[in-house]
Amino acid sequence: MSHMGRSPSPYREATRELLRETVFRAARGKLEVRPWSEITMADIAVEAGVSRQTLYNEFGSRNEFGLTYALHEAGKFLDGVEEAIRAKSDDPRAAVEVAFERFLLIASGDPVIATLLSDDGTGGMLQFVTTRGTPMISWLAERIGVIIVETWPGYSADDANLISENLVRLAISHVTAPTGSRDETAARVGRLIGPFIDESFGTDS
Repeated sequence: MSHMGRSPSPYREATRELLRETVFRAARGKLEVRPWSEITMADIAVEAGVSRQTLYNEFGSRNEFGLTYALHEAGKFLDGVEEAIRAKSDDPRAAVEVAFERFLLIASGDPVIATLLSDDGTGGMLQFVTTRGTPMISWLAERIGVIIVETWPGYSADDANLISENLVRLAISHVTAPTGSRDETAARVGRLIGPFIDESFGTDS
C-alpha cells in the first residue's frame, strides 16, 4: 500500500524537532563567541555532531539556516512579551509599555544579541533583522497580533496587526540603535502609540 499523502509520523516529527533544537543550540554556542560571518555550516555541524549534508538537507542554504535560526531565537522573546501583555490585561496602554520594556530587557541580557550587534554589516546575522528583516518583522508582528486579539477581543485584527507591526519595528530599531534607558524608551513608545490604542479599544485617554 502506498504511503504517499500521509502525514509524517509523530516519531519522525519528534526526531526532526530534536535535530533542529540540537543544531540551534550548536549555532548559539558559536554565536556567543564569534560573529555569523565567521561561522560555517561545517562549524555548526561539528558542534552539533551531525554531518554538513544533514544541515543542508534540513535547512537549505547557509542564509536560509541563518534566517531560520534568527526566527527561532526571536520566538524566545515572545514568551516574555506575552507574559507582560497578559499581566496588564486590564490596561492595554500600560501592557504595551511593559511588553516593550520586557523585550528590550531580554535583548540586553542575551549574549547572542550582543554578538549580533557587534556585526560590522558585512554578511553577518544583523541583516536578518535589518536589510533582510521582512520575514522576521512579519512573523513577530503576526504572533503579537494574535496575542493582542486573544487578550483584548475588542480589538479588530487590523488594529492589532497595525499595533504589533509598529511595535516590532520600533523594538528592532531600539535594540540595534538604543538612544536611552529601557524604561524611558518604553514610556516614549507608550506616549506615541497610546492614543491609537485608546481609540481602537474605545477607552478614554
